[in-house]
Amino acid sequence: MSMIFFASVVRVRDGLPLSASTDFYHTQDFLECRRRLKTLALRLAQYPGRGSAESCDFCIHFSSSGDVACMAICSRQYPAAMAFCFLETLWWEFTASYDTTCIGLASRPYAFLDFDSVIQKMKWHFNYVSSSQIKSSLEKIQEELEFQPPVVLTLEDTDVANGMMNGHIPMHSEPAPNFRMEPVTALGILSLVLNIMCAALNLIRGVHLAEHSLQCYLYLFYSPARTMKVVLMLLFICLGNVYLHGLRNLWQILFHIGVAFLSSYQILTRQLQEKQSDCGV
Repeated sequence: MSMIFFASVVRVRDGLPLSASTDFYHTQDFLECRRRLKTLALRLAQYPGRGSAESCDFCIHFSSSGDVACMAICSRQYPAAMAFCFLETLWWEFTASYDTTCIGLASRPYAFLDFDSVIQKMKWHFNYVSSSQIKSSLEKIQEELEFQPPVVLTLEDTDVANGMMNGHIPMHSEPAPNFRMEPVTALGILSLVLNIMCAALNLIRGVHLAEHSLQCYLYLFYSPARTMKVVLMLLFICLGNVYLHGLRNLWQILFHIGVAFLSSYQILTRQLQEKQSDCGV
């Protein structure tokens, strides 16, 4: 069927779609053609005012002037002069409806959604009107096309454009440079020795802490009332830390529980010392 299937208005400098017709076609070839149209829209500033690209059973035509470009997907049998006549008429309608300031300030796709109905009506008109009814405009476009033919793009051009726009630059295999680790300096050796010494001191402190903890546990075992008191105190400290600090992960919870255990250990050690002093030890 010879007709215009899809049309859109885009901004030339960045390819932002400003308005488009409703899409009723969902074949694989048409979707692929839509993808290529979006790719071309990103590079319209590099091409002259008019151009065409064939894709399977469809043709993409575009016409740009100033900061606005109109693009259309047509069947391959649709006359190119009719397609460019449609695009030029669409361009005049859009630029007459919106000023350059609004077009330049548009920041989101399809900002001029109300113009979609105009595109639909104009697309229907060019699909079903005879060429004799637009004879004067068509003759003018044919003369312009003869004097300055539109640029013809191939599928390879659109593929390269799509790759470049998405950042897929061709990779060139080159030998990787060889890197060698720098030798350890005297400062690094000193830092290693100090870390080992700190680890040994922490190990010794851990042994003494285990001995005192064992004494505290034995003391609590023979005093259930004190055991309950310390457990409640520990629970209160944990809940208080959770509430005050707004814990978000397991490591913080474990850290504060460790702090709570250390606090309870200090309390128990103090009580054990008081008990030993009372007993005259």
